[in-house]
Amino acid sequence: MCACTPRALLVQAVASELAVQGSGDEDDLELARDAAAFHLKLSEAVLRQTPGHGPLATAVASGFTQYAYAFVEFDADRLEMQDSRGAQRLRQRAARLYWRAQRHALLALEGQQPGFRQALAAGTARLQPQQAALAYWGAAAWGAAISLSKDQPELVADLPLATALATLAWQAEPGHGKGSLAALMGSFEAARPGGSAATARDYFDRAVQLADGRNAGVYVARAETLALPAGDRAAFESLLHQALKAADLQRDLANEAMRERAAWLLATADDRF
Repeated sequence: MCACTPRALLVQAVASELAVQGSGDEDDLELARDAAAFHLKLSEAVLRQTPGHGPLATAVASGFTQYAYAFVEFDADRLEMQDSRGAQRLRQRAARLYWRAQRHALLALEGQQPGFRQALAAGTARLQPQQAALAYWGAAAWGAAISLSKDQPELVADLPLATALATLAWQAEPGHGKGSLAALMGSFEAARPGGSAATARDYFDRAVQLADGRNAGVYVARAETLALPAGDRAAFESLLHQALKAADLQRDLANEAMRERAAWLLATADDRF
């Protein structure tokens, strides 16, 4: 017992430090990419030793989701025109990483609220405000994984559950992520069968208000979710330019990733319209 107690305290301390590092303000995208794999594996290993550590679970879920989106799926998008098979392999890898993030988030929520997954399916689940971040990343990873798994109907059928998880986060803490959660709600609304474009626009309008012009992802998501499917090139390009301005106002890793994507979307707009 005497040996185990110091070890448990050490693991908890490491878990807390990794959680803090996972939410840091690094803005060098290449440096973050180089360091991400080791940091994610270490964080995941520590999380297995401290499954009840909510902040670390959130950091792991967010880390895998962001890594998959910014570095793997984006690489696939850029590779598509030159090597479609290579792009498909990257998308399959991104999907696996998204599912990994989703599993960590749901496992943590289940640990905090035994029976959570069953309650989510039954529509009786509820969350506390401090759980909104974990639910947000779980829902974001879930939705992203489904979008890359359209050839697997049994996985696509879970879209309502992913939407329900995002909705729980919205009900608990609608301002989470300074517009990121509101933008996710808009994306889910636009993606779901029978979804309302007007409702999706309302969510994105709220996201813009919450972001105060400093969340580039809000504008990129709106451009790709609403303007692009509508064939509205003027709105598409305007939103992407707003994303670039937001990235200038707030220098952090998320905005740097979105700056890169916005610039690429603008440079390749002729291929989409």
